[in-house]
Amino acid sequence: MPPSPPSEHYRDRLEHWRGAHARSEHQYRLLVRARLITGLAAVAIAALALGATLISPWWLVAPCAIFIVFAAAHSRVDSARSTAARGVAYYQHALSRLSTDWIGAGNQGERFRDPKHVYADDLDLFGRGSLFELLSTSRTAAGENTLARWLLAPGEPREVTARQASVAELRPRVDLREQLALMGEDIRAAVDAKDLGKWGAEPPAYFFPGARIVAPILAGLALLLLILYLVHSLDLAPYLNFGLWPFLLVVLAEIGFTFVTRNEVLRISASVLTPARELSLLALLLEKLENEPFESPRLIELKRELAATGRPASAQIKRLTRLVEHMESAKNQFFLPIAAALLWIPQFAMAIEGWRRECGPHIGTWTAAIGEFEALCSLACFAFERPRAAFPDLLDPNEPVFDAVALHHPLISPEASIPNDVSLGPGVRLWIVSGSNMSGKSTLMRAIGLNAILAWAGSPVTCGRLRISRLHIGASMRANDSVIDHRSRFYAEIERLRDIVNLSRAGHPTLFLLDELLSGTNSHDRRIGAEALVRGLVERGAIGLVTTHDLALAKIADTMNGRAVNVHFEDHIEGGEIHFDYHLRPGVVTRSNALELMRAVGLDV
Repeated sequence: MPPSPPSEHYRDRLEHWRGAHARSEHQYRLLVRARLITGLAAVAIAALALGATLISPWWLVAPCAIFIVFAAAHSRVDSARSTAARGVAYYQHALSRLSTDWIGAGNQGERFRDPKHVYADDLDLFGRGSLFELLSTSRTAAGENTLARWLLAPGEPREVTARQASVAELRPRVDLREQLALMGEDIRAAVDAKDLGKWGAEPPAYFFPGARIVAPILAGLALLLLILYLVHSLDLAPYLNFGLWPFLLVVLAEIGFTFVTRNEVLRISASVLTPARELSLLALLLEKLENEPFESPRLIELKRELAATGRPASAQIKRLTRLVEHMESAKNQFFLPIAAALLWIPQFAMAIEGWRRECGPHIGTWTAAIGEFEALCSLACFAFERPRAAFPDLLDPNEPVFDAVALHHPLISPEASIPNDVSLGPGVRLWIVSGSNMSGKSTLMRAIGLNAILAWAGSPVTCGRLRISRLHIGASMRANDSVIDHRSRFYAEIERLRDIVNLSRAGHPTLFLLDELLSGTNSHDRRIGAEALVRGLVERGAIGLVTTHDLALAKIADTMNGRAVNVHFEDHIEGGEIHFDYHLRPGVVTRSNALELMRAVGLDV
């Protein structure tokens, strides 16, 4: 039996969580009323027992006990209600990704935007309605950073092949992604992997030799001598004659110990709180990764990296959490005098420092593992939601190749997207795409660029089939002027073109995507400049597309000795309205729709 479509599965899970939320909400309200009634009953019994003395005060035990039971149940139901609410929100957003409702509702990755990047802004990599917003399901900054890094540069073939196997294994595991999404509200993207790694790699704190042995000896002596003094003072052992001065001598030694270690203890106690809290949040994800069975080599390797200290990373983090909790308990005003006599804070500070020396160097590995796992889950989620998406064939990088059958734009829903075949390689290296306004030229180039990015990130691509070599992408599609930087649009465009040319000059296999090439200058200079530019790129082995409204540029193909071809998109007029079919055709477009578009908006032409 074939698996159910993603939309059907998501709707079933959404209904499940809606039902769970409704039930827990009903139970929550009942328990609120029950607690109120129990409280009122306790007040009435107290009035009868303590005020009017009509009944025994022991009657108060019953409502107090019942109230405690209701309070525990209330906390449990409230937690279930919150989990159900997160489940509803998770699957509502999941369903939105299957249409166009996801735009603006997810993490847009704005912090990764770099206008100077050679393709990120041009191909809608970040921002509203971007590829990152569609893909990212990460709950930590490490996961977001890893996914962004994969999208911003092509991976190495061996690494990408390993990612493909991991994504294929994770693709059907919807329940695992649900568990990660619902694991708790406290796992936030604010966890800073860089700061955690920096804390773990700080220089070790210095304590005099033997400090970790001296501290428990002094604490034990203080406790023993105090007990002996109390036994003597209370005449519990008449034969024992023991004064207070031995205890005071030990306390004096403890004061000296505290003074000597004070600076390092303060530094440790002040610096550990934030890392311990953030690591405890990551421990939830780490424990899930450690306990999940995997078969793909990279996922198995990630699990192995989490046990590099001999114990699972989550267990090590729980040990740190306990040490910090014990150290912080000394701040209780009733326990503080006892803690001081036991050198409580210095002992636990030294234990925390010992933990950091042992495990600190591995924190970067742990956060990197979580980041990679979350990024893989993001790609697996995309793969699950696009059942027809296929893993590309990754080719030898020596020859630039982009050979796609039934290429779709990944940001357009499969039902609305129109497929086209695109083949660039050792034979034909350049396509010159002509066509009317809004006919699909820019959409085609973004579909090519985004699928190339997905391919070398390790994701399936929205193609029936794709054969692709490792390509460095350069795109010039959104050159804008800047008053602040004193740059015209034309100058911004040629700066970007320089960056693309430099990719090919550096020997990188390059895929160039140039929209309305050199449109900011006159037709004479444009014709000469465009031909020289694309000829130079092609001669250095690059492949790519150039779109144009200027049909004079289409003649460049005649001078390229079969290495360039013309293709075009068409439109037609029906009832005064312009219609597009978005299908590529060979040759140069023979008509323009500019005048029709001007008339459509009410201009007299």
